[in-house]
Amino acid sequence: RPIRLSQDDDDDSHDDIISPTNPPKNPPNPFVPSNDENPNDDALITKVSETSKLKCTEISSAMFKIRTSKYRHVFCDPPKTEACHTGFRLSTVTGDQQYIKASAKYFSVALFGGGGQVYVGRHDRPGRFTPASTPTLHGHAGAILDFEWNPFDDQMLATASEDTTIKIWNIPEDWEPIDETGSSKPGDDITSSLVDLTGHAKKVNLLRFHPTANNVLASTSSDHTVKIWDIENAVDLTTFSDMQDLCQDIVWDYKGDNYAASCKDKTVRFVDARTATETFRIAEAHDGVKGVKVVYLGESGKVLTTGHSRQSGREVKIWDLNKLDKPLCVEKIDTAAGVLMPMYDVDTNVIYLCGKGDGNIRTCEFEDKKPYFHRLNDGFRSTTALKGVCMVPKRGLDVMACESARLLKVTNEAGVQPLSFVVPRKSDAFQPDIFPETASYVPAHSAEEWMDGSSKAPETMNLNPALAGNQQNGGKKKRFTTVSTLSQDLKRAEERIKYLEGKLDEAGISYNKE
Repeated sequence: RPIRLSQDDDDDSHDDIISPTNPPKNPPNPFVPSNDENPNDDALITKVSETSKLKCTEISSAMFKIRTSKYRHVFCDPPKTEACHTGFRLSTVTGDQQYIKASAKYFSVALFGGGGQVYVGRHDRPGRFTPASTPTLHGHAGAILDFEWNPFDDQMLATASEDTTIKIWNIPEDWEPIDETGSSKPGDDITSSLVDLTGHAKKVNLLRFHPTANNVLASTSSDHTVKIWDIENAVDLTTFSDMQDLCQDIVWDYKGDNYAASCKDKTVRFVDARTATETFRIAEAHDGVKGVKVVYLGESGKVLTTGHSRQSGREVKIWDLNKLDKPLCVEKIDTAAGVLMPMYDVDTNVIYLCGKGDGNIRTCEFEDKKPYFHRLNDGFRSTTALKGVCMVPKRGLDVMACESARLLKVTNEAGVQPLSFVVPRKSDAFQPDIFPETASYVPAHSAEEWMDGSSKAPETMNLNPALAGNQQNGGKKKRFTTVSTLSQDLKRAEERIKYLEGKLDEAGISYNKE
């Protein structure tokens, strides 16, 4: 900024202004007295000098202060064609769902056609889906609206349908619909579910597994209820029926004691999950009529909501759970019409803002103090519109390549694109500073313990491959009995009996063959 040297307001000359086009001819030194000053007044000179130095230091620190962050330079290159999953004809059902979900091993998308078809693909087997040839999962009487992977079992998938039911499926360990060359591999479809959950009066819209309790599932329906299920016993534990309108989003808090549900009436309700009672609410989170999404920001006591303003501009708000009368922070994004879907990485505090119909993904870092948001690099830029998006669990990342996050972007034209966000590092060794401990396969408690009041944070694991040891896919699992599993058990038993009978015959031992 131009600095005026003269204090005479009556002087109309501009010769006393310092600027790039008008440098000073004989600039006075603030640390040396001029001719009209008393050269013996050392105290005054020292005071002026110290004050000037202090002001210069304050200005300099304000202008050049840079916030350091390990994820400031995170980047995402466009995925190669051979790394994408293509050939899908996606379901035409619309709603507030994400259209894609992922475990550390598999991902799922709903397909067009009857019977509620779902394609379950492996992350390490990109390729082209071939209709009527590639194996799929199906068994519902109506279209599938949402699905969810069990955080403690990478092979357990829950699906919600228009037929008002929820089905729990097990994906075989050798499931491989696409071979190593990227071509369709023949195989049997998955048609037998482990458990069927019935209780909603209308179509089931959204599903969310509990973050710490084993085999606990939340579901929302067009009958304006939210149910919490114990899928081991196939019973609903609680039912919240005060939604008043269609639920647009539902999320668990960090420990799973409460959940937040946004509604079409613009209200965000916070509910005690064990008693199904509303504890508090945000009466009007956003003024616009578009969908509202909610995210708990770890254990900070803050929640993030995305929605539209009265002028149809997209915005993000931060709320304090102890004071919900007004937001702590409001960030205006743009004027696009698509709903913003925030993906929050609780380990790194990085937020990925993904808008339906957008090509770009914005990245920022959350800090539990003002200004709350700190922009990170340029995120991901593309001209291909996004239909849905999900985040792959940290256990499924390539940590040795410094992959801090991976989003799966589903599009109508280009299929499913894996977007790898990488922190640039020169070393090939494991980087513990960018990979803190993350949620493990092991649940913190059972459904019964959780209902009895147990409140625990998620069990964590180290992502360092050298320290992970023989970490298995989950702890003790519930074995569900179905017609398919019983048939397999019977077949194995018959083969065992035939083998033992042959041994008895070889030894000449008589026995009853009836």
